[in-house]
Amino acid sequence: MIGNIGLLLGLAALIFMALRGINILVAALVASLIVAVTNQLGMAETLLEYFPAGPLGAFTFAGQFFILFLTGAIFGKMMSTSGAAASVARAVTNWLGVRRTLLVTVLACGMLTYGGVVLFVVIFTMYPLGIALMREANLPKRLFCGAVALGAGTFTMTALPGTPSIHNVIAASALGTDLFAGIGPGLVAALVMMAGGMAYLEWQWRKARTAGEGYESNQRDVEMEQLAPKMAYGPSWPMALLPLVIVLGTILVPRLSVAVGLVDDGTPWLGSLFAFANAQPVVWPSFALLLGSLFSVLFFATLRERTLEAMGAGANDSVMPLLNTAAVIGFGGVVTQTEGFAGFAQAVIGLDLPPLVSVAASISVVSGIVGSASGGLQIFMQTFAETYLAMGVDAQDLHRIAALASGGLDSLPHSGAVIAMLTIMGLKHREAYRDIFVVTVLIPILATAAGIIFAML
Repeated sequence: MIGNIGLLLGLAALIFMALRGINILVAALVASLIVAVTNQLGMAETLLEYFPAGPLGAFTFAGQFFILFLTGAIFGKMMSTSGAAASVARAVTNWLGVRRTLLVTVLACGMLTYGGVVLFVVIFTMYPLGIALMREANLPKRLFCGAVALGAGTFTMTALPGTPSIHNVIAASALGTDLFAGIGPGLVAALVMMAGGMAYLEWQWRKARTAGEGYESNQRDVEMEQLAPKMAYGPSWPMALLPLVIVLGTILVPRLSVAVGLVDDGTPWLGSLFAFANAQPVVWPSFALLLGSLFSVLFFATLRERTLEAMGAGANDSVMPLLNTAAVIGFGGVVTQTEGFAGFAQAVIGLDLPPLVSVAASISVVSGIVGSASGGLQIFMQTFAETYLAMGVDAQDLHRIAALASGGLDSLPHSGAVIAMLTIMGLKHREAYRDIFVVTVLIPILATAAGIIFAML
């Protein structure tokens, strides 16, 4: 009984500290200690084994995915520093016009994240540009925030096959699948997220216009808008797209070539290379992102003088997201040592539900608890995946449904990504979270359900 109470106290402490803006490293460690003390796990074992090491250790995760975080952050910084990311966003704006500001934002964010640009770089790129769009279109800022969340943190994060997102890579690495696993369910879910999210945001904008609600500037807008002129020197949009195309092409070509029979094991050297690419869900996407960074230097003259500076800044930018995610997983490593978690696992697996529905339910709860899709997904893969595979669940379907389900309840109010986005844009939960909740929690849950139905058919 005391152990279960301690679990609840630890979870409550983690959520409370996250909402209060306390550093997630500190919050995760304090919450872990609460769980350890109340469950008599032992201080030495908790601090030196359960939290940092083992299958769910913070530094086990950090070591396994360090190269992906590093290359992703460096590529994002190259795209940002060169002005290429801003050029892509401006091109989409020019094509669709200010009246379609919501669609512009979603498409620009989606293109950048699907091409490998990390979430926070996308936010910092879109926000300064978005201020002018919001002002001209008289778009409420809460809806712009929702559009960024939809474009950068939903369908390109968990649903679209081939994306180099950490969520796709975690599933592929754990299950021995590739980044294109579960193409059918993924595409169906992506369509539901995109169409459902856009329908909701456009409906809210119509309601806002009727009610006389429009754009209202705040101090954060004044500070961030000053960054926009620095992006004016960016390359033309066709040139700006090339690094994104290179990243996606590097990931896509080996899979497509093998799938259609252009390359097989007997093809000289290319067969071995493509087999390596399709079997390496961490190394190959990292190589693709590195290749994108190198070509960015070749393509963009404005970047060449600042290459080392951008590379160093990107490396620095990779550290905190990696450590924050690792800390949440370390907390999960402590929780999984308790009798309460073992009981929870048995209860979930014992539910009289179709296996894929059970998968979605279990990972949704775990991701909601830790406030992180990647953290919840890693915990699920280490503690539940083998059981579901033994039950006969297809690895391809498990990969995609697990990834989809991780991207629902992860965006509850204590989510680090939600808090960071609101902080960057100078908004409070009470101002913008309702729209974020609909497009990143409610609609992704419906999309997961649609993906499960497709997989079961």
